[in-house]
Amino acid sequence: MISLMPAAERRLSTADERRETVLRTALATFGAKGYYGTTTGEVAKAAGISQAYVYRLFPDKQALFLAVVERCFTRIRESLADGVALASSTTPDAVLLAMADAYAKLIADENALLLVQMHAQCAAISDPAVREVVQRGYARTVEYVRGVSGADEDQVQLFFARGMLCHLVVAVDAAHVDAPWAQTLSIGLRHYT
Repeated sequence: MISLMPAAERRLSTADERRETVLRTALATFGAKGYYGTTTGEVAKAAGISQAYVYRLFPDKQALFLAVVERCFTRIRESLADGVALASSTTPDAVLLAMADAYAKLIADENALLLVQMHAQCAAISDPAVREVVQRGYARTVEYVRGVSGADEDQVQLFFARGMLCHLVVAVDAAHVDAPWAQTLSIGLRHYT
C-alpha cells in the first residue's frame, strides 16, 4: 500500500513581510543611487520581486522613498534611545554624549542610512513631499532629544550641528585624511569604521 505524505507546506510571505523586504532593499538601493537615480525596477530586482508587486505595496516611487526616509528617522530614534540607556548620568551633557556616540556607531554600521539621509536632504530642496517628511522627521527627533536630555536650545542645536558635521566628515572620509582642514573638521568627533 502506498501512503501519500502531505507535501511540505510552502510558507508564503505576507504583504507585511514583503513590504519590510522592499523597504530594506530600497534603503540600500536609494542609498547607493539617490532618489532621482533609483528606479522601482531596480528596487524590485534587488528584492527578488516583480516591479508590479512593488506598486501593489507602494503607489509610486515617491511613496516608496518617503517610507524609506520615515524608516531612517525611526531607526535614528531607536539608536538615540539606545544611547540614552547607556548614558553615564542623567545630565544633559552625558545624555547628549551617549546619544552622539550611539548615532556615530549607527552611521558606521548602517552606511545606507546615512546616504539616504543625505539624499533626502538634497531632494527636499526641490520636492515638497520629501521636504515635508524630512521636516516632520527632524521635528520629532529634535523634540525627542530635547525631552530626554533636558538640554537647552543651544545644546540641542550644537548636538544637531555636530551630527551634520559627522555626515560631512564621513562622506569625505576626513578622518583618514592627513591634512589640517580634515583635522579641524574632525576635532572632537568620534569615528567608527
